[in-house]
Amino acid sequence: MSDQTTDRTTGAAATPPLSCYIRTKNEAGRIGEVVRAALACADEVVVVDSGSTDDTVALAEAAGARVVSVPWRGNGGQKRAGEELCRNDWLLDLDADEIVSDELAAEIRALFAAGPPARPVYELTLVTVPPTGEVWSTFVLAHRRKLYDRRVVRMPDHPAWDQLELGRGAAVGRLGGPVYHHSFRDFEHVVAKLNRISTVRARETRPRSRAELAARVLFALPFYFLKHLVQRQLWRAGVYGVALAGISAFGRWLRDVKMYEALRMADPPGPRRR
Repeated sequence: MSDQTTDRTTGAAATPPLSCYIRTKNEAGRIGEVVRAALACADEVVVVDSGSTDDTVALAEAAGARVVSVPWRGNGGQKRAGEELCRNDWLLDLDADEIVSDELAAEIRALFAAGPPARPVYELTLVTVPPTGEVWSTFVLAHRRKLYDRRVVRMPDHPAWDQLELGRGAAVGRLGGPVYHHSFRDFEHVVAKLNRISTVRARETRPRSRAELAARVLFALPFYFLKHLVQRQLWRAGVYGVALAGISAFGRWLRDVKMYEALRMADPPGPRRR
């Protein structure tokens, strides 16, 4: 595997020795665009498909990806499968609704131009693209560690958690170009995603105590709403943003509710009165 990432003819930054992996299941709507954008900064795109029944596989292959069928191993486990399928040690982790911007692609090529990057992990900025209106380029931003050297850190092989974890004080770089995140198609899609995520997180998270969970069920919902509305600045999207803040808060609260119900269901029933 060569570290040479500069075109000797033009002197321009060439495609670096970087592999991108993408988890999919029925992502035909955007997968072609996602793959083509990733190939602007990676010399390999691996699509890890867990049983698509639409045109995901055909569209990904037509866009230049190598598609491998892998039965679902959980959120983190599926990413670990992607890591193992890549030929390069430097990896880019993308979801099937995340599109690398031209600015970020150029930044990644420049990062590799002088050889291996100085740091083993880099954070990227996710910019939400709502289904209606302008791109939310200055609020609801998320920073995720998505560009990394698998010889230093790996994705957790976990059914729920799928983010890189590093020790405190670890050297993490940050790139400025955006990843455009088409995170939802409409509010119905948001509700379905939050319902699914809350089920997985509730199953895999251990509460500190039943009393704490009960307190969250009773009192936490308004605080979750304010976090999305004020801290994430969804108020800047007007009525649409306020509605999304409410739905997002409910999704977070739903995790608490499901955890609380699971504890109750685990208790043996008391004696019946005659």
